[in-house]
Amino acid sequence: MSTNYYAILGVPENATSEQVRSRFLELARQLHPDRFQGAAKAKAEADFQAITEAFNVLSNPARRREHDASLARPAAGSSSGGDDELFRVYMHRGVKAYKERNFSASADNFDRASKIAPDNAKAFFHLALACGQERRWLARSLVAIRRACELDAFNAKYAKLAGKLHAQAGNFDQAEHYYLEAQKWGGEDPSVEEALAEVRKNRKGKSRFFGMAL
Repeated sequence: MSTNYYAILGVPENATSEQVRSRFLELARQLHPDRFQGAAKAKAEADFQAITEAFNVLSNPARRREHDASLARPAAGSSSGGDDELFRVYMHRGVKAYKERNFSASADNFDRASKIAPDNAKAFFHLALACGQERRWLARSLVAIRRACELDAFNAKYAKLAGKLHAQAGNFDQAEHYYLEAQKWGGEDPSVEEALAEVRKNRKGKSRFFGMAL
């Protein structure tokens, strides 16, 4: 698998040159080896070398284009053709069952797909979407959407669903975090603004309730 320099710096693949530079400088201040001692210093040196390499590639237009092309190419031998076909079958079945509102079958198929391709964010997103339709599966949906967001940290749609599911679970801090991520990567969205306001209102009410209880 090709090294993902965007992930190393923690920037989206459409980051501007200025955003790449700003992020590198921020990390360089945090990870400079002179700030550490002993074993921590050795780790900082390795981390500093990694972000420097990432910056050198992403700040060079020609090298960045080559890097983007390498990320787009599937890794050789990453999975067999049979696995790829089975993954597509399960995803297709899951979508079909979801449209028919057979959420149990939908979740089962998306779960199977996620096991075949454990690094595929889309499979986990759809699993979370299906499980989120049933209150008794909410915990399972939270696990799935967290994995989807880990695999595709800059996907506003995934963050938005994560915010919604955490709000349903009463995890208002997490809900606000994910809604803010959705705004950050997806831009203005009136529905996210409305959801954020509702989350903050509910969190404030919850804090007031526990304050009274004490």
